[in-house]
Amino acid sequence: MEGKVVSVLIAVGANLVCADPVSGEEASPAATCEAAVDALRGVPGLAVEAISPWYESEAIPPSGQPPYINGVVLGKSQLGPEALLSALHDIETRFGRVRSVPNAARTLDLDLIDADGLVQTEGAPLLPHPRAHERAFVLLPLRDVCADWVHPVLKQPVDALIGALGPQIIRRLTP
Repeated sequence: MEGKVVSVLIAVGANLVCADPVSGEEASPAATCEAAVDALRGVPGLAVEAISPWYESEAIPPSGQPPYINGVVLGKSQLGPEALLSALHDIETRFGRVRSVPNAARTLDLDLIDADGLVQTEGAPLLPHPRAHERAFVLLPLRDVCADWVHPVLKQPVDALIGALGPQIIRRLTP
Protein backbone atom coordinates (compact mmCIF):
# COMPACT_ATOMS: atom_id res chain seq x y z
CA MET A 1 0.00 0.00 0.00
CA GLU A 2 3.04 2.27 0.49
CA GLY A 3 3.18 4.83 -2.33
CA LYS A 4 -0.37 4.15 -3.53
CA VAL A 5 -2.79 6.98 -2.67
CA VAL A 6 -5.60 5.72 -0.43
CA SER A 7 -8.45 7.31 1.51
CA VAL A 8 -7.95 7.24 5.26
CA LEU A 9 -10.18 8.05 8.21
CA ILE A 10 -8.44 9.25 11.37
CA ALA A 11 -10.28 9.75 14.66
CA VAL A 12 -9.07 12.67 16.79
CA GLY A 13 -9.87 12.95 20.48
CA ALA A 14 -8.68 14.50 23.74
CA ASN A 15 -9.96 15.06 27.26
CA LEU A 16 -6.99 16.47 29.18
CA VAL A 17 -5.39 19.90 29.08
CA CYS A 18 -1.90 19.79 27.63
CA ALA A 19 0.94 22.08 26.60
CA ASP A 20 0.67 23.06 22.93
CA PRO A 21 3.90 21.73 21.34
CA VAL A 22 4.31 24.89 19.23
CA SER A 23 3.49 27.69 21.68
CA GLY A 24 4.04 25.88 24.98
CA GLU A 25 0.81 27.45 26.21
CA GLU A 26 -1.80 25.41 28.04
CA ALA A 27 -4.35 24.06 25.54
CA SER A 28 -7.88 22.83 26.18
CA PRO A 29 -8.90 19.48 24.68
CA ALA A 30 -10.75 21.36 21.90
CA ALA A 31 -7.68 23.48 21.10
CA THR A 32 -5.53 20.35 21.19
CA CYS A 33 -7.77 18.63 18.64
CA GLU A 34 -7.55 21.67 16.33
CA ALA A 35 -3.75 21.76 16.72
CA ALA A 36 -3.58 18.02 16.03
CA VAL A 37 -5.34 18.56 12.70
CA ASP A 38 -2.70 21.18 11.87
CA ALA A 39 -0.03 18.62 12.80
CA LEU A 40 -1.68 16.07 10.49
CA ARG A 41 -1.41 18.61 7.67
CA GLY A 42 2.35 18.56 8.21
CA VAL A 43 2.76 14.80 7.76
CA PRO A 44 4.56 14.15 4.45
CA GLY A 45 2.46 11.86 2.28
CA LEU A 46 -0.82 12.77 4.02
CA ALA A 47 -3.33 15.31 2.72
CA VAL A 48 -6.22 16.41 4.94
CA GLU A 49 -9.37 16.63 2.80
CA ALA A 50 -12.16 17.15 5.33
CA ILE A 51 -12.61 17.66 9.06
CA SER A 52 -15.82 16.78 10.84
CA PRO A 53 -17.50 19.06 13.33
CA TRP A 54 -16.34 18.45 16.89
CA TYR A 55 -18.39 16.41 19.34
CA GLU A 56 -18.32 16.18 23.11
CA SER A 57 -18.82 12.75 24.62
CA GLU A 58 -18.55 10.89 27.89
CA ALA A 59 -15.73 8.40 28.35
CA ILE A 60 -16.39 4.78 27.36
CA PRO A 61 -16.49 2.81 29.53
CA PRO A 62 -17.90 5.29 32.09
CA SER A 63 -15.09 6.28 34.44
CA GLY A 64 -15.61 9.75 35.88
CA GLN A 65 -13.06 11.21 33.44
CA PRO A 66 -13.63 14.66 31.95
CA PRO A 67 -15.64 14.63 28.70
CA TYR A 68 -13.82 14.04 25.43
CA ILE A 69 -13.73 16.24 22.36
CA ASN A 70 -13.82 14.05 19.24
CA GLY A 71 -13.84 14.39 15.48
CA VAL A 72 -12.76 12.56 12.35
CA VAL A 73 -10.41 13.61 9.57
CA LEU A 74 -10.80 12.30 6.04
CA GLY A 75 -7.52 12.26 4.19
CA LYS A 76 -5.54 10.86 1.30
CA SER A 77 -2.34 9.06 2.19
CA GLN A 78 0.63 7.74 0.28
CA LEU A 79 1.88 6.11 3.49
CA GLY A 80 1.27 2.48 4.30
CA PRO A 81 -0.85 1.86 7.41
CA GLU A 82 2.18 1.10 9.59
CA ALA A 83 4.00 4.28 8.57
CA LEU A 84 0.83 6.34 9.03
CA LEU A 85 0.24 4.85 12.49
CA SER A 86 3.83 5.69 13.40
CA ALA A 87 3.26 9.30 12.30
CA LEU A 88 0.07 9.45 14.40
CA HIS A 89 1.94 8.13 17.44
CA ASP A 90 4.68 10.73 16.90
CA ILE A 91 2.07 13.50 16.93
CA GLU A 92 0.47 12.08 20.09
CA THR A 93 3.88 12.07 21.78
CA ARG A 94 4.49 15.72 20.83
CA PHE A 95 1.20 16.54 22.56
CA GLY A 96 2.24 14.77 25.75
CA ARG A 97 0.37 11.48 25.27
CA VAL A 98 1.44 8.89 27.83
CA ARG A 99 0.28 5.32 27.32
CA SER A 100 -0.54 3.91 30.72
CA VAL A 101 -3.64 1.76 31.21
CA PRO A 102 -6.32 1.04 28.59
CA ASN A 103 -9.04 3.70 28.36
CA ALA A 104 -7.03 6.19 30.44
CA ALA A 105 -7.67 9.90 30.06
CA ARG A 106 -5.36 11.40 27.44
CA THR A 107 -4.01 14.64 26.06
CA LEU A 108 -4.47 13.37 22.50
CA ASP A 109 -5.68 10.21 20.82
CA LEU A 110 -5.25 9.65 17.08
CA ASP A 111 -6.67 6.40 15.72
CA LEU A 112 -6.48 5.09 12.18
CA ILE A 113 -10.07 3.94 11.63
CA ASP A 114 -9.92 2.87 7.98
CA ALA A 115 -7.46 2.81 5.07
CA ASP A 116 -9.36 2.29 1.83
CA GLY A 117 -11.28 -0.67 3.25
CA LEU A 118 -8.14 -2.66 4.06
CA VAL A 119 -8.77 -5.52 6.48
CA GLN A 120 -5.73 -6.22 8.66
CA THR A 121 -6.31 -8.59 11.59
CA GLU A 122 -2.71 -9.05 12.74
CA GLY A 123 0.02 -6.63 13.69
CA ALA A 124 -0.48 -2.92 14.02
CA PRO A 125 -2.61 -1.24 13.05
CA LEU A 126 -5.65 -3.49 13.15
CA LEU A 127 -7.97 -2.36 10.36
CA PRO A 128 -10.66 -1.34 10.40
CA HIS A 129 -10.23 -0.09 13.96
CA PRO A 130 -11.68 -2.95 16.05
CA ARG A 131 -14.08 -0.85 18.15
CA ALA A 132 -14.98 1.97 15.78
CA HIS A 133 -18.38 0.46 15.00
CA GLU A 134 -19.28 0.54 18.72
CA ARG A 135 -18.51 4.21 19.32
CA ALA A 136 -20.85 7.11 18.60
CA PHE A 137 -17.89 9.48 19.05
CA VAL A 138 -16.29 7.85 16.00
CA LEU A 139 -19.34 7.07 13.85
CA LEU A 140 -21.16 10.41 14.07
CA PRO A 141 -18.19 12.54 12.97
CA LEU A 142 -17.17 9.84 10.48
CA ARG A 143 -20.58 10.17 8.84
CA ASP A 144 -20.04 13.93 8.59
CA VAL A 145 -16.95 13.46 6.40
CA CYS A 146 -17.78 10.17 4.66
CA ALA A 147 -21.54 9.51 4.69
CA ASP A 148 -21.23 6.58 2.28
CA TRP A 149 -18.63 4.68 4.36
CA VAL A 150 -19.28 0.96 4.72
CA HIS A 151 -17.56 -1.07 7.43
CA PRO A 152 -15.17 -3.36 5.49
CA VAL A 153 -15.79 -6.39 7.71
CA LEU A 154 -19.40 -6.00 8.83
CA LYS A 155 -20.46 -4.76 5.36
CA GLN A 156 -22.85 -2.27 6.99
CA PRO A 157 -23.12 1.42 6.11
CA VAL A 158 -22.32 3.99 8.75
CA ASP A 159 -26.02 4.91 9.23
CA ALA A 160 -26.89 1.28 10.06
CA LEU A 161 -24.01 1.11 12.53
CA ILE A 162 -25.19 4.31 14.20
CA GLY A 163 -28.72 2.91 14.37
CA ALA A 164 -27.44 -0.20 16.14
CA LEU A 165 -25.63 1.71 18.91
CA GLY A 166 -26.89 1.55 22.45
CA PRO A 167 -27.33 4.79 24.37
CA GLN A 168 -24.22 6.97 24.47
CA ILE A 169 -23.95 10.52 25.71
CA ILE A 170 -22.67 12.69 22.87
CA ARG A 171 -23.45 16.14 21.53
CA ARG A 172 -22.31 18.01 18.46
CA LEU A 173 -20.55 21.26 19.30
CA THR A 174 -21.42 24.39 17.40
CA PRO A 175 -18.51 25.88 15.45
